[in-house]
Amino acid sequence: LWFWKISYDTIYLKSVKYFCKELMEEMNSQHPGLTGLRNLGNTCYMNAVLQCLCSVPPLVEYFLSGKYQAALHNENGESAAAFGCLMSDMWHGEFDSVSPEVFYSVLGKQYPTFSKMTQEDAQEFLVCVLNELHQALKKVRAQLWCFRDCRSVKETSIITQLFEGQLSYKITCLECKTTTDRPESFTILSLPIPSKSACSLQDCLECFFQQETLTKNNQIYCSWCRSKQDAAVKATITKAPQIIIFHLKRFEWQGRRRRKLSTNISYPLSNLDLSPYSSPLFYKNAEYSLCAAVVSFERHPLRLYEV
Repeated sequence: LWFWKISYDTIYLKSVKYFCKELMEEMNSQHPGLTGLRNLGNTCYMNAVLQCLCSVPPLVEYFLSGKYQAALHNENGESAAAFGCLMSDMWHGEFDSVSPEVFYSVLGKQYPTFSKMTQEDAQEFLVCVLNELHQALKKVRAQLWCFRDCRSVKETSIITQLFEGQLSYKITCLECKTTTDRPESFTILSLPIPSKSACSLQDCLECFFQQETLTKNNQIYCSWCRSKQDAAVKATITKAPQIIIFHLKRFEWQGRRRRKLSTNISYPLSNLDLSPYSSPLFYKNAEYSLCAAVVSFERHPLRLYEV
């Protein structure tokens, strides 16, 4: 599930939508952007992910305007160049469908799993595509104090600008009550499904962000106690991305067998409020609207994906 920050939509998207409108007026097509992707043999999961990516307005503007070409790294820019060509083919709308073969071939060199033309996981494919595009387009943004602390040097790209958020895990030692904060960046949040029958996306979020107690083999080392101790851990969003992607964990282990959860999950089309899970500093502008969804459904003997 992909959700777009409402405040970002009202500010930045005005200029992006204006660009796309001008671009569409220049195209000799009645349906720019409404182009299908041919299935090359069990590639429906790839196609579904690419359709979502190629419908994100800032990403469309970035690639169709040619901005990405100035950011390309020669050593690993082949994937981003192929993605840019595919984006152009899809948005010019000259054909009902186009082949993503070139992009898949380039990506398969880095990730052989996706070159076998077998059914794989859409979420894993998305992670690889985002990582590959980031590596090809990243630039180093140095902070003012970077000469004192090399950790303040941050690699940024159009991918991190749109999809990257940050969590902070507050860890409290239950023996001495000392607390520490551990930051962690994310581009996709994998949410547990708390019910076997039916639940909402909000229920999944509540489950993910509820406080967890670590005991026994999961104890943490406390530097104050100088030993492993039980601890309480609670996650909070400290940086909300412009586009937040949720992956619903539909598989669970029962002994040595993996079972799929067929739980019906409801989710809002607009006004998804993430402020209950955010740091007080980020309560403002924490509402999102649905912009894309990738759905997997079983049809024996294949697993199919649709947008």
